[in-house]
Amino acid sequence: MIFGTRKTEMPAREDALPGRPSRQHLVGDRHLVTGNPLETDGPEGFEVAVVGLGCFWGEEQTFWQLPGVWSTTVGYAGGYTPNPTYEEVCTGRTGHSEVVRVVFDPAVLSYDDLLATFWENHDPTQGMRQGNDRGSQYRSVLLTTTPEQQAKAETSREHYQQKMSANGYGRITTEIKPLTEYYYAEDYHQQYLVRNPHGYCPLHATGVSYA
Repeated sequence: MIFGTRKTEMPAREDALPGRPSRQHLVGDRHLVTGNPLETDGPEGFEVAVVGLGCFWGEEQTFWQLPGVWSTTVGYAGGYTPNPTYEEVCTGRTGHSEVVRVVFDPAVLSYDDLLATFWENHDPTQGMRQGNDRGSQYRSVLLTTTPEQQAKAETSREHYQQKMSANGYGRITTEIKPLTEYYYAEDYHQQYLVRNPHGYCPLHATGVSYA
């Protein structure tokens, strides 16, 4: 993890880092927990969800532990710079969030239940940070892959706002929009807490139940 001062405002598209036409780093082949492929949409009938709720190292584990999840990866999305590196994302000049891409079986895990896990495992009222991690790459985002996901995500935000307000929290700042591009992070970030069992894994849950 790279610590220090980060930009906490989104860059304008014209000010973003230029990136590159293709990825320059390795991602890996198989998930270190499920054994399934990393760069995949999964078997027929499966869905893909992309969520950002702070540092992606610990949050990937949160989702691979859910029944019905077939594979997970971490990456960068929601910004402008094509094929960014981790170091570039950490400057705040790509516009991307650190995100988790979840491939799941909707017959076992509904998108509604996945959303409940998302809301309950971070503080969505913190803007461009989670806890001590400050910067636009730590902002709360839901990047949807179907119109149905978009509608459910927006409804879930309204529902959880009521729960948060009743518990003394402010306005939810979570950005909800269709996914455009997802860029896989470097291989050493994938399933980070398997590679580093005692690695950085802050808890930002508020304790406010979605139910």
